[in-house]
Amino acid sequence: MYSLQPLLAFAETAKRGTFAAAARELGPTPSTLAKAVARLEAQLQIRLFHRTTLLHEEASGTRTEPSGTLRIDMPVSFGRLVMLPLLARLVDQHPALAIDARFSDLYVDLVKEGIDVAIRTGALQDSTLVARRIGSQELLLFAAPSYLARAGAPRSIDGLRTHTAVLFRIPSTGRDRPWHFKLRGRSTTTLPPSRVRVDDGEAIVRAAVLGLGIGQVPHYMVASELERGTLIELLPSFRPTAMPIWAVMPSGRLAPARVRALLDLLEKSADSFPAAPHVVRHAKREALRPTP
Repeated sequence: MYSLQPLLAFAETAKRGTFAAAARELGPTPSTLAKAVARLEAQLQIRLFHRTTLLHEEASGTRTEPSGTLRIDMPVSFGRLVMLPLLARLVDQHPALAIDARFSDLYVDLVKEGIDVAIRTGALQDSTLVARRIGSQELLLFAAPSYLARAGAPRSIDGLRTHTAVLFRIPSTGRDRPWHFKLRGRSTTTLPPSRVRVDDGEAIVRAAVLGLGIGQVPHYMVASELERGTLIELLPSFRPTAMPIWAVMPSGRLAPARVRALLDLLEKSADSFPAAPHVVRHAKREALRPTP
């Protein structure tokens, strides 16, 4: 007869992916759960987890220095603007660690591609992944003062139909991504007319700066332009609900030291992630000729 605690410790650790995550769910410390699983392995005389070195490290309260290659898949813009500085800190802190960074707006099969961690936004579709929320992003609508002086500023979502949009073409489908808003507490989308389509978010920002039309991208991509006044946020009261940003990993395995090091850094750096502006900068009133 086996006691309940080791069985629960094993089941929850297998489900959550790490002793730390299982401990947050069950209550005991990660070391207590690791020792419980070790006792169960001894009783069964089998290895329940392939990564036994991790088991003994956590059971004894020690952790090895992260080493080897951390393979991480990231959305292009978030990877360049937010993750690369963090990865630079990570390799500086851990000299034995190497980085294999993949930048793509396509969802990849983590197991098939051998990815340790992927960064994803919004609702997660794959229930087989272990996910940890690391932040959030807000979509901002914006245009250059030169465009607004020429075309006027929209005062409503419906008013966008008379404007020119710079749209994002979704790489996986080839379709235009609609703009997202919140109207009277509900999410809504619209697909305005467009003369310019790109498959890169940073190109949307650059096209808007050049006065080619109105764009919508996550806040961290446009924060510096808003601060300088080269772009102006439009319809801020209709901003959509912020979307979560996740670090996701394959389930059914314990996280190696290199993955834990990244997750620890992300958790410690969450407060330093770029935040959406709370005070909206507007162009001079005379430059904004409102449109319906």
